[in-house]
Amino acid sequence: MHAAHALSFTALLGLPEIDAGADLAQLILAALHAQALSLSAHDVLVIAQKIVSKAEGRAVLLDEVIPSPEARRLAALTAKDPRLVELILAESHEIVRAAPNVLIARHRLGHVMANAGVDRSNVPRAGEREQVLLLPLDPDRSAAQLQQRLQQIVQPLGVIISDSFGRPWRLGATNVAIGAAGVPALLDRRGERDRNGRALQITEVALADAIAAGAGAVMGEGAESTPVVLLRGLDLEIAAERNARSLLRPLQQDLFR
Repeated sequence: MHAAHALSFTALLGLPEIDAGADLAQLILAALHAQALSLSAHDVLVIAQKIVSKAEGRAVLLDEVIPSPEARRLAALTAKDPRLVELILAESHEIVRAAPNVLIARHRLGHVMANAGVDRSNVPRAGEREQVLLLPLDPDRSAAQLQQRLQQIVQPLGVIISDSFGRPWRLGATNVAIGAAGVPALLDRRGERDRNGRALQITEVALADAIAAGAGAVMGEGAESTPVVLLRGLDLEIAAERNARSLLRPLQQDLFR
């Protein structure tokens, strides 16, 4: 993969509210057409996790959740809705940190994140009933399925599913990749030479996270309603593909355990 000298990020406008069972590939193609855009070889589509979860039916009605005693204990400690905490527990392998207004979990997919990705923002109510949204069951598989559909139009093509994460050493949230297909999510540059001829020993580049963060700058985090971004200018090498799961640090390398 060669360094790109210029990249463009374009938010797709006019996508409707996404319901369970929606055909995201077709909706994305319609949004592209409405903006007089079409897919080209080596394009990458960055898609917000939220619309993938909505399309995959990952919404849960809160009034159907029965909190366990542990959920009630953690809810009292964190000042959170015990039904929400119950869903967080169900989505997690372990609770990493619990404090007032904070609940950090190791999600079943391996991500260490606030509330195990269980989200209330930009989730419409079902009549009078409140819903929350869970992460896709397998974001890498979701990305691969969308890529396969869209590559019937043009290839090679990359798909990244992004979500906003906080970071332990810095304030603020930024978008990262939780699913990827057709993109080398993690570039291993160890063994290459720097400008002075020294061998790189530890350099691995989180390319999919960098792309997700760039897309987040035009996608927005509030009411922008632009959950899909078209990236153009990246030189994709499908042979170098590594999915988003490759970005997860193994537990035995966790520096905080």
